[in-house]
Amino acid sequence: QVQLVESGGGLVQAGGSLRLSCAASGRTFSTYGMGWFRQAPGKEREFVARIWWGSGGTDYADSVKGRFTISRDNAKNTMYLQMNTLKPEDTAVYYCAAALSPGFRYDYWGQGTQVTVSS
Repeated sequence: QVQLVESGGGLVQAGGSLRLSCAASGRTFSTYGMGWFRQAPGKEREFVARIWWGSGGTDYADSVKGRFTISRDNAKNTMYLQMNTLKPEDTAVYYCAAALSPGFRYDYWGQGTQVTVSS
């Protein structure tokens, strides 16, 4: 079992920044990769970014490329999402997820943290 807890959400003005954290506990040694997703009201959950836990390789949705940066601290079993130049359309509940096997089939999810960007 892996437990994931997100933090760092909040209210920010357009153009501002936030950093989300996702702390993992439990069977973290077997983590293959982790990702961030978001879900806005009335919309489906969408992929934001992911990171391969071993190599640190990253991948981003086109909508956040150049503005968001995903990273991880292996020693702390924590993943981060630095969000810069935030836009109102970034408003959503942000979820982190962990994949234990290749292919990024996510096995565990956090409870989510709200990010609200005002115009």
